Amino acid sequence: MNSSYNFAFLDEGTKREIRRKLLKAVAIPGYQVPFGSRELPIARGWGTGGLQVTFAIVGRTDVVKVIDQGADDSVNACNLRDLIEVTTGCSTTSDTLDATIVQTRHRIPEESMTAEQILVFQVPYPESLRFVEPSERETRRMHAEADYSKLWVFLYEDIVRWGEITLSHRYPVMVNHRYIMDPSPIPRFDVPKLHQADTLFLFGAGREKRIYAIPPYTDVTPLQFQDYSFHVEDFHGASCAECGSTESYLTEVYDRKQGTKQYVCSDTSYCMKRQEQQAGSDVTIGRLWHA
Repeated sequence: MNSSYNFAFLDEGTKREIRRKLLKAVAIPGYQVPFGSRELPIARGWGTGGLQVTFAIVGRTDVVKVIDQGADDSVNACNLRDLIEVTTGCSTTSDTLDATIVQTRHRIPEESMTAEQILVFQVPYPESLRFVEPSERETRRMHAEADYSKLWVFLYEDIVRWGEITLSHRYPVMVNHRYIMDPSPIPRFDVPKLHQADTLFLFGAGREKRIYAIPPYTDVTPLQFQDYSFHVEDFHGASCAECGSTESYLTEVYDRKQGTKQYVCSDTSYCMKRQEQQAGSDVTIGRLWHA
């Protein structure tokens, strides 16, 4: 830890404020709680909200994992992980099972997390009603009165035009039968993982100055119609070119030189563990969420 920084970079007053807001967010699942987002040595829109939440809850004995769209080795994930490590001195890992706090952008790890772990989301756009209403004042009223008719009409018109709901990410969900929430830009594949999970989910939007949460064992239901039910991405017939997985979320990779495409696991840690296990190493792979 660099002693020239306060522990976890933020001043203690700021961290106390964020923790108070987190308590309110946990007490009212899906409700967006305003908070005083601070300046950080990274640009807004690159994870400042999630980073402030992590700084507010991390302790000296915590083990932190940071991923960007499932990858541990992306530029964004590496820089945020280095900043956390320098300013806290806590350990970092790429193994989901070893982490006590996982900070993520756009994905939920393939291996299911436990009640002793916390998943922190970096959120670019927290407002689920922004598809249909540009006014912040009006969206506040709509949430307060549970007036979600515009969003239902938006989904209905999507079906009329395309024959299905075409939202591939930021799919709106109903939390605890009360608030419609934006689950951050995770793919549809990850949305069912939010329902009745053992883990505490915390969402931080630094640019928009909002915090919200999904406590453990909370009902989270994607919006759907009786005759047009919610469904996840279909990878039928595809498998990871590196580890052979057919159960994880796959990313399409195109080789321009060969003119071919293949699929690889989005979760690089899970993919590497499968490869090590196939090579004969003694590796523990956690239970998948959908199992």
